[in-house]
Amino acid sequence: MEEDKKKSGKTEHGMRWYISLAVLVFVLFCCCTMFFFMIYRYNGVSKGWDTIMKVLQPITFGLVIAYLINPIMKFFEKHLLHFLEPRVQKEKKCRKIARSIATGGAVVVFVLIVILLFAMMIPQLISSISGMVNFLPKQVDSFIDWFNGLTNSDNEIIQSLETNMMDMVTYLENWVKESFLPNIQTYITSITSGVINMVKVLMNAIIGLIVSVYVLMTKEKFIGQSKKIVYAIFKPVRGNVIIDTFRKSNEIFGGFISGKLLDSAIIGVLCYICLLIMKMPYTLLVSVFVGLTNIIPFFGPFIGAIPSVIIIALADPIKGIYFLIFIFILQQVDGNIIGPKILGDSTGLNSFWVVFAIMVGGGLFGIGGMILGVPTFAVIYYIIDKTVDYCLRKRKLPEDTDEYIRLEKVDEKTNEIVLLEEPVEEASEKKELHIPSIKKKEKK
Repeated sequence: MEEDKKKSGKTEHGMRWYISLAVLVFVLFCCCTMFFFMIYRYNGVSKGWDTIMKVLQPITFGLVIAYLINPIMKFFEKHLLHFLEPRVQKEKKCRKIARSIATGGAVVVFVLIVILLFAMMIPQLISSISGMVNFLPKQVDSFIDWFNGLTNSDNEIIQSLETNMMDMVTYLENWVKESFLPNIQTYITSITSGVINMVKVLMNAIIGLIVSVYVLMTKEKFIGQSKKIVYAIFKPVRGNVIIDTFRKSNEIFGGFISGKLLDSAIIGVLCYICLLIMKMPYTLLVSVFVGLTNIIPFFGPFIGAIPSVIIIALADPIKGIYFLIFIFILQQVDGNIIGPKILGDSTGLNSFWVVFAIMVGGGLFGIGGMILGVPTFAVIYYIIDKTVDYCLRKRKLPEDTDEYIRLEKVDEKTNEIVLLEEPVEEASEKKELHIPSIKKKEKK
């Protein structure tokens, strides 16, 4: 009777636990659904959120710029301190001078890089687009002639291709005459509003640059205040976990972003040099495009290569094929040699989770999500991994994943892992291996 009562008590306790878990999951799901509805469906909240984001845009720019140029500032500050320490008696004054000069130098380097990129891109982009518009019909005709010569002009597919391409050119010309020119006033209004928005963004970026200077000058104080708030709200045990998580997040984000920017810059320069040697058309435009899209992990090379191949192929089909082969080799070199050397294992994610993070981030937040999806998911993965390890340690179970690959169950009394039985084929092979040794012993 007592055993039956104990069993029924355990069963009731287990049922209560499962019911509590189900209720908790249901409440969390309802909360998430309500939050999604408030943010994306309720116009008042959505407008309020957009207003807050617009107001905070300069601050956001400032924090992003400060985060990007922080490594440059630290590099300058380290060397300036070595130079100033023997010459300035007061340590506080020495550090203040070094920080001011290093911050100014980092901002100047950042501005010069941005100006150089725009100076390289914009003139080349304008000339490339104008050249493509002016010579597009000729390039299409030459492409058709080249394709006809390649197939000896005896294939129906060639005639179909020629007809389709000419129809496309005619459609573009008609669209310009019938749709674009009559509605040019509307387009001018849209362009004007777009220019105004661009000017606003530019002004916010300039204000953000000033904000980044203040952030870098007093970053230690901001970090100290943040830690102070954490330990004021949470107990030391939980506060230590939060601080450690933020430190690891900074390590993941900093390593990934700085490494990816350096990797993309190297790929862009290599692409430019090789395209110059190969005498490709639109060299600078294609190189900048390939370098910029390379910032996007995994899918970046494909995003940059496809339009570049089309642009080059329209000018010279043979060179388009050469470029396709070259870009494949370049991305193999980047993926297997340059990328691993620079990035290392900065995220700790395998290939599946990298693709998963890019697709989810890109689907929710566009290009920005594709770039920042990997380090963001790496932080989430790290937090989940640490939480799981903590729970396993609390239950005195092993933390190594390999221990659970062949797990069948955990013994409730000893708390030890019980492994699955070996497959029949493996067991029979092992028995066959042991049979000769047994027979030898019997003969002796």
